[in-house]
Amino acid sequence: MFKKYLIVFFVSMVPLIELRAGVPFGTGMGLPWHTTLIVCMIGNMLPVPFIFFFARKVLEWGCNKKYIGRFFTWCLEKGRHGGEKLQAKAGRGIYIALLLFVGIPLPGTGAWTGTLAASMLDLDFKKSVIAVMSGVLLAGTIMTVVSLLAKTGILSLM
Repeated sequence: MFKKYLIVFFVSMVPLIELRAGVPFGTGMGLPWHTTLIVCMIGNMLPVPFIFFFARKVLEWGCNKKYIGRFFTWCLEKGRHGGEKLQAKAGRGIYIALLLFVGIPLPGTGAWTGTLAASMLDLDFKKSVIAVMSGVLLAGTIMTVVSLLAKTGILSLM
């Protein structure tokens, strides 16, 4: 059982898939939805402070390197573009927009991208973490409901 939770925890830490994959993965393995959601949220939130304080510096450092430069430039541009787009649409409600950006479970809109965008925009760390954490809770709730409905629907077809 612990091994399954560990797998779900690490899946939730992976950029781009995050808890959007961790929750369905955990419920699909037969883990209780409530503990799966908590483990996924912790796994998804653990990298957030590191991303906020160090990711931009590492990406800027790696932009001109031979083998990693193109990928690092792409990540930097994605974060910069996401941040500018978010700020243009949100204006003064930037933290609500950040919450929704992270909370709507679409590809590329998770805690990693949202935190990178907040870092690029030099937003307040504490307010950004609260917005990202709330977004992770929203995304986790949505994915839990969808996973349980899908699991129930699949089981009823059998």
